[in-house]
Amino acid sequence: MSKIPRKNQIDAIDQRILSALQKDGRLTYVQLAEQVKLSESACLRRVRLLEQNGIIDKYVMLINQAAIGKPGNVFVRVTLEGQQQEKLQHFETEIGQVKEVMECYLMSGDSDFLLRVIVSDNDDYMRIHNRLTGIPGVLRVQSSFALKTILKKTELPLG
Repeated sequence: MSKIPRKNQIDAIDQRILSALQKDGRLTYVQLAEQVKLSESACLRRVRLLEQNGIIDKYVMLINQAAIGKPGNVFVRVTLEGQQQEKLQHFETEIGQVKEVMECYLMSGDSDFLLRVIVSDNDDYMRIHNRLTGIPGVLRVQSSFALKTILKKTELPLG
């Protein structure tokens, strides 16, 4: 019987499983087991343990954003009037309601938050910009339009 990894500790077999699933999350357990050289039952046990331990967070489908009419990426730095916990929390709640905000990070440095926003064009961004500046407590919004995507990964490095 193979050793079962503890939470957040993965071995070479788990790395192979995770790598294969990151490349194609639609693999069947038969296909996955074959790729990682395990029996189906052992492979299934390991995947379930990776899920239970929170190493596998969720399964998603990636959509080509240009194909749905949102080809633009805008990186937005947001500065709040203050950094009190309630102001930060209020902004975090509000920004969660803006569906075009794909990522939001609390930052150190000159800005409080960094957002990645997807847009169809400049007019679309102006609508979103007005919504961002309308959030109570927002002091400054600085936007940078991505001219070209050079690299975009979804596969995390393992090992």
